[in-house]
Amino acid sequence: MSIQEILEKLKARFEGISFELVETKVDPFIKVPAKNIAEVAAFLKEDESLAFDSLMCLSGVDYPNTLVVVYHLFSFKHGHKLVLKVETPRDNPSVPTVENVWRTANWHEREAFDMFGIHFENHSDLRRILCPDDWEGYPLRKDYKTQEFYHGIRVEVAEPPDPLYEAKQKSKVDKAAKPTGTSATKAAKPDSKATTEKKAE
Repeated sequence: MSIQEILEKLKARFEGISFELVETKVDPFIKVPAKNIAEVAAFLKEDESLAFDSLMCLSGVDYPNTLVVVYHLFSFKHGHKLVLKVETPRDNPSVPTVENVWRTANWHEREAFDMFGIHFENHSDLRRILCPDDWEGYPLRKDYKTQEFYHGIRVEVAEPPDPLYEAKQKSKVDKAAKPTGTSATKAAKPDSKATTEKKAE
């Protein structure tokens, strides 16, 4: 089923909800109002013609003016895919949980909470999953600043690798490992003096 057909089914089922189809080259998606995501998710899973029984991925994204939750869905029965997106304000990000629709959302939503600070309403166990419970801030937000100390231990952040430096180092290693033309030729060329003496004998 095409994304346009899925959109039409959503509009017919939820007449009071405003959906928006955003066409992109890679993954076209449907924007859903954050407050309605749980009921929309339940319909997408339970409707036999849709049967989105798998939540492949749930991710948080930090855009300049808003935080976004992205849902990648798949139907094993029909073999079709769907991407949904909901927006939530940066100052108080909150989205209803879809844990009751897809159990795997439990950990996915915990990660989005841990990394972006997005609160998932009615989640059964919303706590950090990667960072310690008392960690300060949300590491994947663009405004995140690493705390200087954690329980008296200095927090050091590794600098990102320098691609140019790494390329130069690789070139040096490759050059050192490659035998020089002179050495190879010398090893392959027989000793002319020794050959002459052998003929004289």
